Amino acid sequence: MSDLPPRTSVKRWLVTTNHKDVGILYLSTSLFFLVFGGVLALIFRTHLWEAGGIDLLTNREYNQSVSVHGLVMVFWFLSPIATGFANYLVPLQIGAKDLAFPRLNALSYWFYLFSGMLLGISFFQGSSFAGGWTMYAPLNVPTYTPAMEAMTGGTATILALTLFVMSITIGTVNFLVTIHRSRAEGLGLWNLPMFTWSWLLTVWMMLFAFAALLAALLLLSTDRIFLTQYFATDEGSSLMWAHLFWFFGHPEVYIVFFPALGIMFETFQTFCGRRLVGRKWVIIAMVLVAVQSFLVWMHHMFLTAINLEIKTLFMATTIGISLPFDLMVFALIYTMVKGRVRFTTPFLFSLGALVLFILGGITGVFLGAVVLDYEFRGTYWVVAHFHYVMVAGVTALVGGLYYWWPKISGKMYSEALGKLNFAVYFIGFNLLYFPQFLAWETPRRVFHYSESVQIYHQLSTVGAFVFGASFLIMFATFAHSWLRGPRAPDNPWEFSRTAEWAIPSPPPLENWHDRPSYASGQLEFVDDSTTATDGGVATAETAAHEEEHADHASIWPLGIGLGMGVFFLGLSGMTPYVAQFASQRGAELTNMGQTNVLYPVILVAGLAILAITLFNFGKEEFNVPEMAIAERWPFGGVDNTKFGVWVFLASDVVVFGAAIGAYIFARIHAGWGTWDPVPPSTEAGLINTYILLTSSFTVILALVMAERENRKGLLGTMVATLLLGLTFLGVKSWEWSYEFAQGVYWFTELHYSIYFVTTGMHALHVILGLLVASFMIYRIVSVDAYLEDHRPVEYFGLYWHFVDIVWVFLFPLFYLM
Repeated sequence: MSDLPPRTSVKRWLVTTNHKDVGILYLSTSLFFLVFGGVLALIFRTHLWEAGGIDLLTNREYNQSVSVHGLVMVFWFLSPIATGFANYLVPLQIGAKDLAFPRLNALSYWFYLFSGMLLGISFFQGSSFAGGWTMYAPLNVPTYTPAMEAMTGGTATILALTLFVMSITIGTVNFLVTIHRSRAEGLGLWNLPMFTWSWLLTVWMMLFAFAALLAALLLLSTDRIFLTQYFATDEGSSLMWAHLFWFFGHPEVYIVFFPALGIMFETFQTFCGRRLVGRKWVIIAMVLVAVQSFLVWMHHMFLTAINLEIKTLFMATTIGISLPFDLMVFALIYTMVKGRVRFTTPFLFSLGALVLFILGGITGVFLGAVVLDYEFRGTYWVVAHFHYVMVAGVTALVGGLYYWWPKISGKMYSEALGKLNFAVYFIGFNLLYFPQFLAWETPRRVFHYSESVQIYHQLSTVGAFVFGASFLIMFATFAHSWLRGPRAPDNPWEFSRTAEWAIPSPPPLENWHDRPSYASGQLEFVDDSTTATDGGVATAETAAHEEEHADHASIWPLGIGLGMGVFFLGLSGMTPYVAQFASQRGAELTNMGQTNVLYPVILVAGLAILAITLFNFGKEEFNVPEMAIAERWPFGGVDNTKFGVWVFLASDVVVFGAAIGAYIFARIHAGWGTWDPVPPSTEAGLINTYILLTSSFTVILALVMAERENRKGLLGTMVATLLLGLTFLGVKSWEWSYEFAQGVYWFTELHYSIYFVTTGMHALHVILGLLVASFMIYRIVSVDAYLEDHRPVEYFGLYWHFVDIVWVFLFPLFYLM
């Protein structure tokens, strides 16, 4: 499918792969989740009107509301709305026609949408997750939610978050490839627009931080579905979860705030009428924050048993990460001082974001000190500080909506309504959260508090409704603009200088009629069809490039997203079946609920949908021309797909690194020498090592055969790789069956859980590789694929070699030590 229906057609939004359409889908969906999360907040804030609650919610309903509010706002609103801006704007700002992989871009959105739908369905499975948005162990495992309904809904929430992280990973790979390899001629990294710079650093942080979260969620999912013991023991489980979660959690603060910071930089430049003061130093400061963000996670764990020396070290890194932010704040302030400020609605929201962020940063200093953190941790001081930082980002993002609304919609909005929106927003937010500093002794996540601070909670509840009303004004402003607003010019802001303002509002489908170039030092549009390349006549190569047509529509990303959503929904109800299996083999379990045949049926249906849609996704001819003239430093030596595979594998390194790290942590906690190897024999692991190393050799031979256009050789080596992979799985199956015969299962104890899950994750990677190999064999047999273009064989080889290298690490850890 390649023809894109008109925007007025529903079909358009189901099949589109165009970056602007996907950006609009992200923005609109994230705003829906903003409303969803906001309604939950209003409900539990109303319940908090009196000490002990007003009987609006039961204990579990209160916990659900607070937990899902946090999950929705942090995951389903904050990151996706920034992704929406990035989808729409980054290709425009760097001079690209689309993202590097348009179908994967659409797939990322559909994963996001279906993950949110699965989260909503969890409320109808008895109870959604109610253990807090940080999902601390052991409150995140079935042992503490024994009712089947509560367990199923909670598991659906965890799986929904897992699907969301998969969406993030796909999008991250896409943006990194696009920004690094599809910049317009002459647009070096130093000269990227500030929003694109902030997004580039955001996706680099996402790549590694969300991979750690994915690993944690996979381990948690095995606990909830297969009854493994990662987070259900007294053998360091709680501390293990805290390390995994906060290694993701603290970079997430900057992942959320950096896009907002980029919007602030853009709007300050535009409405102060001058370039950002200290621009290169600001970029360096952002790079430092991005790196340091992975070195401060333990300041969330000062109340744990970590020794004081380590806590002191992380207190120092926490103070250190604040210094680059000081530079950025002063750069924004000095830009105002040196410029001529125009107090438009976008600027007011950006200025408000700066004020809120300063207050959030100052109050966070208290939490960075070990001694003060002992006092403030787990209180409303943390709640208020957290929201001053995070909602500072939301404030700038709302400013971004106003700033780019004319470009996206082609309509101007009412400045009077916009300024009213800001006034109500700013007053409502501070009325909501500042009293919480005064009521700081209130324990967070509970509705029982001292009556002496009741007035502060009542003020906070009033502020919540005022703050909520501000979003109604925002929606009304945009609706009024859409229906009655005047046409927007190409550039309604006098001093905006990024490339999106040089084209019509809204932009055309292909973005540019002529090729954008910065070769002269400023934005120009080059007509390549008339460029004198050979005595004034365009060469055949140039003409062919001009005639190459990019596709913009595919139904298969929607199908794959649906299949994953259905599969995960079926998986959420499988725990009773596993519990039944475990009980028959001696496991002592509390009531895990009754089996429901509907869930296996849904699971199988999801697998069927995935099989059909993935097969057709692979067969579909979808043309994505690579930019002929582009800045690609420092990755000019590889093509887009190869670079994308490398980036994906980098995230997978973190996933396996986290799983192996969990093994090392648990073993050290138990005493390294107290664990013996689980596998029945070293020989089985050694045989599998030889098998996988041999399969790597056959993949190399397959690439050689493809380069020589030797069809029989290519087919033979790919079949050999497939057979070797199946042999590996056969040996692994014998090994596991031997353990089962000895009464050793994944649910027996933590030692065995880690062995089965870690080697099982590797086996799953092998299975996925074999499915790809089978598809490639089908293509070789049916259409003589990969003879003229051997690169897919190389990409498959990169993945397969990675899987083999992982085994080289797992073999000594589990078989020799």
